[in-house]
Amino acid sequence: METVFVLLPLALLIAAIAVGFFIWAAMSGQFDDLDTPAVRILFDDEGPGRSGPASKASATTTGVRE
Repeated sequence: METVFVLLPLALLIAAIAVGFFIWAAMSGQFDDLDTPAVRILFDDEGPGRSGPASKASATTTGVRE
């Protein structure tokens, strides 16, 4: 029975800390944009040398045609 007197306040303290962290995260904007991180992997990255006039000039001087 004395275990209940220790575990119940400890469980309430842990639950209060978790609720506090959730409120802090919600107020600081952690949950504002949930869709973009999930689809970011689908977007192509524009790496250096993949676009622009400099890459086309170097491609024609090396003999590579588009």
